[in-house]
Amino acid sequence: MAERDEALLNRARALEQAIAEIGTTLDETTTCRELAAFLAGHLHGSVTVDLLDEPGDPVRRAASAGPTDTDGGSGASGGAPGDALGGAPGAFGGAPGSAPGGAPGGVPSSVPGGAPSLAVPLAVHDEDPLGTVIVTRHGGPRFSADEVAVLRHAVRLAARHLGHARRLAATEDTALHLQRALVAEPGRPHPNLEIAGGYLPAGPRALVGGDWFETVRLHFGRSLLVVGDVMGHGLDAAVDMNAYRTALREVAATDLPPHRVLRHLDSVVAEDDARRPATCLLVQVDPARGAATFANAGHLPPVVFAADGSAELVDLPVGPPLGTGVGGYEPTTRSLAPGENLLIFTDGLVERRGEDIDVSLARLAALRLPADSGPERVVEEVLGRLDAHHAEDDVAVLAARVRVRPES
Repeated sequence: MAERDEALLNRARALEQAIAEIGTTLDETTTCRELAAFLAGHLHGSVTVDLLDEPGDPVRRAASAGPTDTDGGSGASGGAPGDALGGAPGAFGGAPGSAPGGAPGGVPSSVPGGAPSLAVPLAVHDEDPLGTVIVTRHGGPRFSADEVAVLRHAVRLAARHLGHARRLAATEDTALHLQRALVAEPGRPHPNLEIAGGYLPAGPRALVGGDWFETVRLHFGRSLLVVGDVMGHGLDAAVDMNAYRTALREVAATDLPPHRVLRHLDSVVAEDDARRPATCLLVQVDPARGAATFANAGHLPPVVFAADGSAELVDLPVGPPLGTGVGGYEPTTRSLAPGENLLIFTDGLVERRGEDIDVSLARLAALRLPADSGPERVVEEVLGRLDAHHAEDDVAVLAARVRVRPES
């Protein structure tokens, strides 16, 4: 009786350890490696974990581990991906006790050359299997009922974590596509203007935010370029972002100068206490005159890349953010020569924790891009060189260049 009590205590300790060691992250590969390492250590056998990415797809080897106390192995097991089921017939079916070798609890077991093997579906109860886990013990005793119980518990635990991770990934993918649909599908400018934009969320766990960019086609071949940033993050910021964007389109359709568009938008938004403040930069580009007129509501200044790739920050007067009701926006006009690329962006592109914003902007202004780059190349180079893919905040950028028409 004491021996059985000790066995049950060891089993309980193993299950508790499995909870602590398996599923420490939301990464599939990490979870599979944790599962393989746990099973190899507790069952003293070689472990392979094969995953199915989609139903009907071939399995892929996600993790493997080997015992260190029986054969001196280093923890890696051989075999090509997809071959793990060869030593375990009936891994996904069969009545209890019907598996070859009579493994305890109905887990398939084969004994080729004295090597007991267990194979179980990587699943939680009746859910569709996410893959297969196989444990093979070379030259040791058959697996006991307690060992089978530990195996099943650990596999179900890992399957639960993998299922949560996949559902979260699907939700994030949907949210990110929605955000990009809101942000990265601006209206079409006039054909005389080339544009390119980009949006990056703040880290792999971010869903939606308040950064956006926009283009509005105006009369007489002009286009209005917009970039904005609603304060805060999350769904509320995204909802307010869409409200700002809709209101701006309506106001911009009146063809007011940029500073008056901001003034009108500020007064409209200030009447709604539920709206969060937002920074915004407007640029009205007139290709026929080779000019750009700016108006700034609490936003960072734009940068112009010359045809030779050198950068220059545009010095602008800065008014208060939208939603304050204070107003006070001023226009600034400068030339935009053929070959020059205008870049407007949200603060996530340049800001770094603990760094003065002047230092951050100086880093951008110090960039030297390849000569004669177009808007798409500008966006690509700037995002890459400033490591925007690892930014701590959302990043939205919009680049524009006057299209040069060939001489007839």
